[in-house]
Amino acid sequence: MQLLPRGRVAKWDRAKIDTLSTPELRQLLANAERLKETEVSVLCNEALNARPRGQAAVRRTMPKGVRRLVARGKAFEVHGVSLQSRSWSRGGVRPGDGMVVMIVPFEEVQKTEGANSHLLWAPNVDGSHPWSDQPGGKERLEHSRLALERGEAEGMYAYGKGAGGSPAQEPAVADGVDAEHLLPLTIEKRGDEYWATWPEVRRATVTNMR
Repeated sequence: MQLLPRGRVAKWDRAKIDTLSTPELRQLLANAERLKETEVSVLCNEALNARPRGQAAVRRTMPKGVRRLVARGKAFEVHGVSLQSRSWSRGGVRPGDGMVVMIVPFEEVQKTEGANSHLLWAPNVDGSHPWSDQPGGKERLEHSRLALERGEAEGMYAYGKGAGGSPAQEPAVADGVDAEHLLPLTIEKRGDEYWATWPEVRRATVTNMR
């Protein structure tokens, strides 16, 4: 079943996707991920998540201390943050207090001397970080600047394939986000790069679950 033409950008909207059966929708998602059609992947995942047993059952080893993982958009909604784009946004600003909330891909965390760090954004020099010039990368730069000025930010771990916003490439859709714990991020600027650091052990429990 060839639902997404190879080598072409297929035009799929939510209305058209909703007409597909669940098996067809899963096949479309697989093809979209293979062809790196990020926006189609997002729509497929949203449609599958809205259907009973839409997502195929997958055995997942939950991270220690994490009870459940949710979709990226839902994770931000829990904390009162609306994403500018469900396809490429990896962070947002909470209206109530102006706090920047970001996705942190667990697989890309660097651990050193009891602390964790993650490269949020780096300039695209000679094609080294192409995502930085894309809408998601430009938004990440804006959020990094806001957080640096504020002196703090909050993060949520994203787990699984394509979990976050790697500045080295366009990020794919996260398998799941831990919305129950917030990471207390300190934003640093190292040369032209923006980094987030936080303690390895400390994990702030969510108090504003909605």
